[in-house]
Amino acid sequence: MVYNNPMITDKRIAELETAANQIRQDIIEMLLAAGSGHSAGPLGMADVFTALYYEIAKLTPETRGEPDRDRVVLSNAHICPVLYATLANRGYFPREELKTLRKLGTRLQGHSNNHFRPEVPIETSGGPLGQGSSQAVGMAIAARANAKRNEVSPNGKEKLPVWHTWALLSDGELDEGQSWEAIALAGKLNLRELTAFVDRNNIQIDGFTEDVMPLEPLADKFKAFNWSVIDVDGHNIREVIEAADRARAIAENPTVIICHTIPGKGVDFMENRYEWHGIPPNAEQAKIALMELRTLGGQIKSEHQ
Repeated sequence: MVYNNPMITDKRIAELETAANQIRQDIIEMLLAAGSGHSAGPLGMADVFTALYYEIAKLTPETRGEPDRDRVVLSNAHICPVLYATLANRGYFPREELKTLRKLGTRLQGHSNNHFRPEVPIETSGGPLGQGSSQAVGMAIAARANAKRNEVSPNGKEKLPVWHTWALLSDGELDEGQSWEAIALAGKLNLRELTAFVDRNNIQIDGFTEDVMPLEPLADKFKAFNWSVIDVDGHNIREVIEAADRARAIAENPTVIICHTIPGKGVDFMENRYEWHGIPPNAEQAKIALMELRTLGGQIKSEHQ
């Protein structure tokens, strides 16, 4: 499989921005139907998820079960509404199922799980923060091991699958020591097969990250662990795609793409409010949010006509 060329047209960017807006609307409707769940993080990461699943990852609905598919690991699994909405809009399962979020017996639990692979390529089950970093490192090590075995295998022998691993991390979960153990190991191994996206939205459930447990200078910390660092505007889809392309080309070490995002993006009364980290909108709030997002969707279309 060949991942999509990141040198995409303005028309394609408009299509991706429209897709991200629809994903945000689906998130609001899902949370309203569930009556529980997380709002700020999923809305803030809609652009990154759109870039990843529509353009970056070597992964499509048609090739979802192929052994050499890219692996995507969502570590901060509580933002799974954005994962579910993205996968449904991408065509992995019916959008109608989104309204079953957090319902008893549903596949769409409050933290993402891998119980319905290979139909839907969710590689891991999430919950405890920090563990996704280690899982992603393990997958990247496995890909490298396969590549090395291919190098020494006799001619004509079936090649083992090789892939790239993309890890999605929150800034708040970097409070977890396990995160840095995994980051240190990836740096020690010069694990070029791994790229991490960090959602740098500056909030966590108890407040702003720099008040709870300061993370800055975050880029320097990753560099100290032998990672390449790319800073991007997490709402600029083209910038995210180009950063991922650069990350694939880096041969020396793993790469982290620090995505500066606005929690609650697209909904005025949610933006930059840590109080919306872990609560859903009520009916009236959802109505207002959807009106804002639909208006924004119309603006996106008119700007690119």
